[in-house]
Amino acid sequence: MPHERINTIQLHDVTLGYGRRILFAHADIGFGWGEFTALIGRNGTGKSTLLRTIAGLAHPLEGYITVNDRRIDQLPRREVASLIAFVSTDEVRIENLKVSDVVALGRAPYTNWVGTLTEADRARVDHALRLVGMEQFARKGLDTLSDGERQRVMIARALAQDTPIILLDEPTAFLDLPNKYEIGLLLRELAHKEGKSILFSTHDLNVALELCDTIAMIDEGHFLYGTTEMLIDSGDLERLFRDSALAFDPATRTVRLRGEEA
Repeated sequence: MPHERINTIQLHDVTLGYGRRILFAHADIGFGWGEFTALIGRNGTGKSTLLRTIAGLAHPLEGYITVNDRRIDQLPRREVASLIAFVSTDEVRIENLKVSDVVALGRAPYTNWVGTLTEADRARVDHALRLVGMEQFARKGLDTLSDGERQRVMIARALAQDTPIILLDEPTAFLDLPNKYEIGLLLRELAHKEGKSILFSTHDLNVALELCDTIAMIDEGHFLYGTTEMLIDSGDLERLFRDSALAFDPATRTVRLRGEEA
């Protein structure tokens, strides 16, 4: 994490919701360059909605969001695509399209009007596939892959897009525990070594606490943000599980079954 914190994503008095339901109100939060941030909260609290709003795919009820001091809702979509890569939870089923072709879609913001890939573009695609361990699947059809393999391909597409900001909605949802950590470590390395701002939603709190620089948490209409230590010391992480069968143990910084010995 850089010594001097410079925000790349900034929420300006943002209220998020839909219809009459308010997910959170009047948030002024900034996410910095080179930071690996987990977005946590219970189901339905607005994690996916926030990611889509930052990506410019939805609009806040009030306030606005800037990227590099420019309002995201005022930028052309092609420019947004050169700034932000977004990996959603939407199921992707594309028949007769090879894995390498799917990852190559990440180069769309940089290609000419007919979408011709240069050698540099192809090298970026190959590199992205290697990073997620999917290079041996390059010629396979996307529809032949497992859920976890498809998720890796979608992450590779975001990496091929080569943007300063990467947003991921539950990127490790279909992965086993070793692969959750492997992808998490890869994303953290990209944030730290390449200065990317990476924000991902997750229900894997143990992974988030071990790997992330900062935590953003939506809880009962409040948007909280800080380092792991800050959220532990404030008691906010413990309160997140107040009505749950799970409990957060600040001593071990892990989540366990309530009543279970640490």
